[in-house]
Amino acid sequence: MGKLSFGVVPVTAFQQNCTLLFDEESRAGVVVDPGGDVPTIMRVIESNDLTIEAIWLTHGHIDHAGGAMDLKQKLGGVPIVGPHLDDKPLLEQLEQQARMFGSPDPATNCTPDQWLSEGDTVSFGDHRFDVYHTPGHAPGHVIFHNSANKFAQVGDTLFRGSVGRTDLWGGDTQTLIDSIRTKILPLGDDVSFICGHGPGGTLGEERRTNPFIAPGS
Repeated sequence: MGKLSFGVVPVTAFQQNCTLLFDEESRAGVVVDPGGDVPTIMRVIESNDLTIEAIWLTHGHIDHAGGAMDLKQKLGGVPIVGPHLDDKPLLEQLEQQARMFGSPDPATNCTPDQWLSEGDTVSFGDHRFDVYHTPGHAPGHVIFHNSANKFAQVGDTLFRGSVGRTDLWGGDTQTLIDSIRTKILPLGDDVSFICGHGPGGTLGEERRTNPFIAPGS
């Protein structure tokens, strides 16, 4: 099995962590959450000689999915995979979201090639990721967990020292906390994560110190 590697490309005014997951030897990989700035993402892909097999989406907010259809076209029609079907209304209104947030980056409403559900797996090369449905920030939010490397891409559910906002359409605070406590933290304290914005961390550190989910919170 080749070595799993990743790179983070902060995109748009939202500084969203578009993530490139790839095999260090074969250079095959996927793009997670191309929220915009597609030319920048393409330059990183090309400069690192990556062969992108798919686009994975954690959820349907503009800063995570706004560039998905454009990137799909520029990559020759690779499939868009995820999120959960419950985010279909968000993906069908990406252009409206762009106007609402005053985004200068063009967005196209998105129709994934494959919806994801709890218990599904996705992969590229020898690298397999388990899919968990983690609503709360968005109804159809999913995360991707690679147990072999003790690694997860958690989107906007969990941040270092914080959690995803729940004041947008379909958000719910208790549902979000339940998703973190019942789906994400049980993955293990030694799991490292990349989140949708800002620096990542480890689940153990968040379990101990994150004021939103630490014992007694």
